[in-house]
Amino acid sequence: MDNWHQIATLDEIPPLGARVIKNATADIAVFRTAKDDVYALRDVCPHKGGPLSQGMVAGNEVTCPLHGMHICLSDGKAVAPDEGCVTTHPVKVEDGIVYLQM
Repeated sequence: MDNWHQIATLDEIPPLGARVIKNATADIAVFRTAKDDVYALRDVCPHKGGPLSQGMVAGNEVTCPLHGMHICLSDGKAVAPDEGCVTTHPVKVEDGIVYLQM
């Protein structure tokens, strides 16, 4: 039931960047912060569908590359005054290996 999938080593995800995981239902962007925290979001901005994986990561947020909407990596919610939400996916790092629950 856990359904955890090994997707990468932590080093394969650039700091302040993302790696895209292709899924049958939707692409998932796996982000790494400067503090090596890892988060996974559906790779689509709720505003106009921009690819969040191509956005800039700062702190615990990613900025959509198309229109500048800020999304919180931990819960997928747009940062005020923006509105909207992106689906999040459970992710964990064990011994330098990143796992995604699908």
